[in-house]
Amino acid sequence: MISISEIQKIFKGRITLNEPLARYTTFRIGGDADYFVEPADIDDVINIVEYAKSHSVPYYVMGNGSNILISDDGIRGIVINLETGFNYLKTENEMVIAGAGVKIARFVDFCIQNSYSGVEMLAGIPATVGGALVMNAGAYGGETADHVSEVKVIKNGKLKSLKKDECGFKYRSSELKNTVVLEASFKLIKGEKEQISQRRKELIIHRNEAQPVEIPNAGCVFKNPGDKKAAILIDQCGLKGTKFGGAMVSPKHANFIVNFDNASANDVIELVKLVKSRVFEKTGVELEMEVKLVGFTEVKV
Repeated sequence: MISISEIQKIFKGRITLNEPLARYTTFRIGGDADYFVEPADIDDVINIVEYAKSHSVPYYVMGNGSNILISDDGIRGIVINLETGFNYLKTENEMVIAGAGVKIARFVDFCIQNSYSGVEMLAGIPATVGGALVMNAGAYGGETADHVSEVKVIKNGKLKSLKKDECGFKYRSSELKNTVVLEASFKLIKGEKEQISQRRKELIIHRNEAQPVEIPNAGCVFKNPGDKKAAILIDQCGLKGTKFGGAMVSPKHANFIVNFDNASANDVIELVKLVKSRVFEKTGVELEMEVKLVGFTEVKV
């Protein structure tokens, strides 16, 4: 059992009960969190994680909710959001240091304002720095991990600094999923501010033209299988515009499922199953989800 009075003795940040999570996700889908906590600092994070472990309460660290699908039943236990206490940016020793709660768009803008290049291709990713690191989010040939120097995390209840090669970065994955990411240091390249800004502008325009940014979604649903493109495979199977309940395969980009009409998480799951089945039947390729399922118990896709 969780005791709010006990937590308040060790926790300075904000705590809310039965917090609706759909508002915190780009999909605008999901039930409530039993406990939604916003740590004020590192001590808060350590204390709430240790409290959860010692009381056998599950916890989940949530960024900008851009690469996840939360169950209609919500998330049991504690949801930790770092956007309040870890929303800082600074330069130090020719590094850019970003708190885990900083939005990627703001991080990229800060880098450009300080004439640093190398991350402008990430500008349109609706994630926080922490979430982008855990997922090694990427776009247009670049990944979040490309310029990482060091990542500060809570691991096994202790504050640790991990060098890049200790983070286990892979395609849309990392070993950071087993930690709580607090901040990261990035070693970037100095460049001409106007040129970097122009490059970002061009990429944002391209993204807006190619992706359904105007409708709630969680980004690319499936990983690209090898040298193939998931979007092309789905499109070749004639699945653009396919609907299940309030969920639809985007007519603009086949690797996006959009919430066009108050979709439930179950609507999305059923549509994912349909897409995977049709693509496998017609191409022999088994698609793997890039979007993470959170709060589900017995769902298989």
